[in-house]
Amino acid sequence: MISGIERHRHQLARTGLPMLSLAALGVVFGDIGTSPLYTFKTIIDMTGRTPDPSVILGAVSLVLWTLILITSVKYVALAMRADNDGEGGILALMSLLGGKKRHASIVAIGLFGAALIYGDGAITPAISVLSALEGLNMATDAFQPYILPASVIILLALFAIQSRGTAKIGRAFGPVMLLWFFVMALMGLWGIAKHPGVIAALDPRYGLAYLSSGGFRGFLVLGGVFLCVTGAEALYADMGHFGRRPIRVSWYMVVFPSLILNYAGQAGLLLDGAPTEGNIFYRLCPQPLLLPLIVLATLATIIASQSIITGAFSMTRQAIQLGWLPRLRIKQTSSEGYGQIYVGIVNFLLMIATLGLTIGFGKSDNLAAAYGIAVSMTMLMTSVLLFIAMRDIWRWNLAAAGLVAAFFIVIDSAFCLSNLSKVADGGYVPLLLAAAVYTIMWIWHRGAAAVTARIHETLIPIPQFLVQIEAQKIPRVPGTAVFLSRTARDTPPVMVWHVKQNRALHKQLIVLRVEILAVPWLTTVDRISVTEIAPNFWRGDAHYGFMERPDIPALLLACKGSGCSVDLNEVTYYVGHETVVGRKDLKGLPGWQERIFAMMERNATHVSDFFSLPIDQVVEIGRVISI
Repeated sequence: MISGIERHRHQLARTGLPMLSLAALGVVFGDIGTSPLYTFKTIIDMTGRTPDPSVILGAVSLVLWTLILITSVKYVALAMRADNDGEGGILALMSLLGGKKRHASIVAIGLFGAALIYGDGAITPAISVLSALEGLNMATDAFQPYILPASVIILLALFAIQSRGTAKIGRAFGPVMLLWFFVMALMGLWGIAKHPGVIAALDPRYGLAYLSSGGFRGFLVLGGVFLCVTGAEALYADMGHFGRRPIRVSWYMVVFPSLILNYAGQAGLLLDGAPTEGNIFYRLCPQPLLLPLIVLATLATIIASQSIITGAFSMTRQAIQLGWLPRLRIKQTSSEGYGQIYVGIVNFLLMIATLGLTIGFGKSDNLAAAYGIAVSMTMLMTSVLLFIAMRDIWRWNLAAAGLVAAFFIVIDSAFCLSNLSKVADGGYVPLLLAAAVYTIMWIWHRGAAAVTARIHETLIPIPQFLVQIEAQKIPRVPGTAVFLSRTARDTPPVMVWHVKQNRALHKQLIVLRVEILAVPWLTTVDRISVTEIAPNFWRGDAHYGFMERPDIPALLLACKGSGCSVDLNEVTYYVGHETVVGRKDLKGLPGWQERIFAMMERNATHVSDFFSLPIDQVVEIGRVISI
């Protein structure tokens, strides 16, 4: 297995930078690319009065400079340098920094940031599809009663097709989004031509002047301004799919100019006297082309929603591999890309949350109140982790790291505080979702650690175990037994229980412990180490990255080079199945945590699926463990 960075280089050489950049348009930029549909309208509504030129120029100046500072500088130029062997995102960054002495605080920040992304993932499809279809109101009021039902139908269809995979559809995502950005740029140029004076908004003093004169309401408007960068975290998180170069090329050459032109065009239209009622974005479109634009916008929002859902699947797999979620059934929907996966339970829960938000809020204007708070908090946490990366990885001195990090933390804090004002108006929804996800991850990790600790309390040294086998005249039968173990030493409990129940043991024994490391990929050389601890008794320590799928049979074939020859047709795999109960001495987990962990343990995917074991060669041995 090649490293993530080498994989990106090979992918770049094979596919070419232009094609990868085009593909990145469809996967990475859907969320941020559809934000002009609702962002500027939300900002103008939040100003609370008929906007005069100073308000319009101040608002668009804040948008432009937010795109420059947050997306272009913080994420594209800076954060994408902090890759974990080619992988990005807050979980990958947490893993990269997790080995340092501040491990507990880093994990807490990273996990809650990841949990917040699930909250955002439920809102993005709802607000995107609603805002696209609401353009029909610009054509005629006759469509008004059908916008919400149509949005629900589109979202249901979107979640329903996830299990089929999106590899074929994904090939069309890039060209569709390229057309979308091209159309947005043309519309923006038309709006700028209406009032060329809008170019003055490139001067940041207009935005600062509005903030200083707008008082508390001006500060709250930052919550609307922030909507223009809600997809910026995806740039970093999706780096593992394409590498940093294609994403940077797509951003600087296509996405960033299109967004700048479109926001400036919307402002220019208002400066020219256009009414603020309805959707300002669609007012940039000539009336005869309105319906084709609505169709294109709907396709773009579906692509944006698809990207968020796929991102939730990828992040779930990372959390499972790192030990923060129970094993879930993961379906690989395409052999063309590791990122093409489907996680049924995550898809179902996201669908329920998204449909609930769509029906409950009804309009994109209402959803805007709930949107942004989760992403702003995630961005703040990313800034904190980036400060640690500057010091520990890039070796910046304290003054330089502190100055750069403080600059972004101040900006992120302002956006976060402004968004917190929307809690009562719907912002509580993503916070509750994030709190639920974080609690689940925390309980699972605590429970798994408690199970491992209890297992280690009753371990038997291997020499002692072999003496007992000899003394009890336990027969040795032909074949090879592979015992999957959590322990790094002594006799695995599953082997002890097997002998106790079956009164026999195979002639060739392999104890295998699989550890998922805080790196995304490993080379084949680093995959496994095998040691013969007694005649025909081997112990293997296998390692995988958190972006890899463990394959035990393939791993055993690799052991031949270490002298441990295995015939896979004669192998029996022994795995333990724990039934978790509470401890009677009250020294274990609190009862409510133990019950939640036990429920997750019962419903986790079978270990044979997780390790790619042949189901007809697996023997499962039950055991009761009190935690």
